[in-house]
Amino acid sequence: MSTHISNIRTEPDRVLADIADYVLDYNIDSGLAFETARNCLIDTLGCGLEALDYPACTKLLGPIVPGTVVPHGAKVPGTQFQLDPIQAAFNIGAMIRWLDFNDTWLAAEWGHPSDNLGGILAVADWISRNNVAKGRKPLLMKDVLRAMIKAHEIQGVLALDNSFNRVGLDHVILVKVASTAVVAQMLGLTRDEIIDAVSLAFVDGQALRTYRHAPNTGSRKSWAAGEATSRAVRLALMVQKGEMGYPSALTAKTWGFYDVSFKGQAFSFQRPYGSYVMEHVLFKISYPAEFHSQTAVEAAMRLHFELKARGKTVDDIARVSIRTHEACIRIIDKKGTLNNPADRDHCIQYMVAVPLIFGRLTAADYEDAVAFDPRIDTLRDKIVCHEDPAFTADYHDPQKRSIANGLTVEFTDGTMMEEIVVAYPIGHKRRREEGIPLLEAKFRTNLARRFPKKQQDAIYALSLDQTRLENTPVDEYVDLYVI
Repeated sequence: MSTHISNIRTEPDRVLADIADYVLDYNIDSGLAFETARNCLIDTLGCGLEALDYPACTKLLGPIVPGTVVPHGAKVPGTQFQLDPIQAAFNIGAMIRWLDFNDTWLAAEWGHPSDNLGGILAVADWISRNNVAKGRKPLLMKDVLRAMIKAHEIQGVLALDNSFNRVGLDHVILVKVASTAVVAQMLGLTRDEIIDAVSLAFVDGQALRTYRHAPNTGSRKSWAAGEATSRAVRLALMVQKGEMGYPSALTAKTWGFYDVSFKGQAFSFQRPYGSYVMEHVLFKISYPAEFHSQTAVEAAMRLHFELKARGKTVDDIARVSIRTHEACIRIIDKKGTLNNPADRDHCIQYMVAVPLIFGRLTAADYEDAVAFDPRIDTLRDKIVCHEDPAFTADYHDPQKRSIANGLTVEFTDGTMMEEIVVAYPIGHKRRREEGIPLLEAKFRTNLARRFPKKQQDAIYALSLDQTRLENTPVDEYVDLYVI
């Protein structure tokens, strides 16, 4: 007895078609979105410049074959590399993500939408340099900002209701999907070709979250997004050459993404694509720490100075209680030995202990030179988390999207300090007025890591001028960052 298998190709899955229609047809008329995208651009590039101080990052950068220089290739900011757009996307993506200091989006799924800048900037620069070589006009930085807004939106809207981490997949799948869509549009692909390219992103093997969680937390979490945005460029270029796609990549019975990787569930959507995500994105301004801990770190900093005012030290602490939300407990509530910097910046106990002891939390504080201080592990053992359902509810509430943490310190003499609660980190939309001057100062600090004063001033002045930046050719802007 045989079973009939239909070989009739269906219309493309609605999810694929909606993404293609959005990147092709949606007109972004939100001034707030473009202004936020500019702030996101400078913050993201600044994070990449800071990462260049870390050999663990720089050893991965450059061409695959040493010494290779690509004529009219994309340049990697802060370096002398000029690469093909696929490898340039990896370089830029790995740099900006390395220190866990770029922007964040928190919902059913988490992630860092500015990870998409790796593919966006590499392709925009490559297109621009080739256009100029052929006597054509380059892309403008407004094209980059527009692509950033749309990549943020695709990644963020998909993340609102759909939890990839609960099926074991890493959030960088959304970087791959979003980057593929916007890069395909930048390359001039048609609607059908964009659908094909996005289908390839879903058909791909997807990264597991293995490297983000105990006992395997490791440095791949710092370059996984670079790999994802780089892969996106590769897929878009393949489709540009005529490679086919798969119209029911999501819905195909047994073999589609939903059945294979999403427990048979279709994606759900809270809102249509627009510019909501960029307008509400979370910036990491003060601390290079996993975002669910940002408010806890801020509270710990305040407690550090209150301890000093009381004439006490961490040796007087018997217990620190962290009242938090469910996502924090699931991701970064961690006991036991921490094996490397990637392990430490995914442990809320570590990220609270350091500011309580030292009154700071910097990227360098995850390195062995600081981590081997015995006071840190002693204090970590005294820090416990418990979920407050109200904090969890507010975390998911689209009108609030808080990331609340409350810290209470109890002393060995039986006394305790009043709980300090921080509901919104300084990078939250509700604290923009307070946060943007600090974000600009962070950018200036990062420019000073790589460039002489005159070069810093030129980049800074252009980057803070919305109109001037938007009308600057991409290749000219990127050239400002070349050593």
